[in-house]
Amino acid sequence: MLSKCEVCAYAPVSDIERGREFYQRVLQLPAVDENDGGILFQCAKGSKFFMYLSQGAGSSKASTMFWNVEDIESEVAELKSRGVRFERYDIPGARREGDVFETGGVKNAWFKDPDGNILALIQYA
Repeated sequence: MLSKCEVCAYAPVSDIERGREFYQRVLQLPAVDENDGGILFQCAKGSKFFMYLSQGAGSSKASTMFWNVEDIESEVAELKSRGVRFERYDIPGARREGDVFETGGVKNAWFKDPDGNILALIQYA
């Protein structure tokens, strides 16, 4: 049953070293495994994602990963201090304060990796 299995997200990149620089240095995520296919990064509670070389890097127009955070404003400020630029979208019905959008009690902030993959922070009320 898939409901009892862990899931691993994927992050396609066009340049492994540039991707490593962003995910390790800027986002400060630990690499826990590396092979010819790419790099596995560890996040909280056993979650992880695999960064791999792909010609389709950055081609999705939708978010590829969300990090659930407890204090989105402080996370946004921390990432901005490391050079991350946040995206601002026209979202009907959303209230925006700075780079944080709120709809239905959920706060979101979006940013991109060097390939244009859309990443996000989310804080549930």
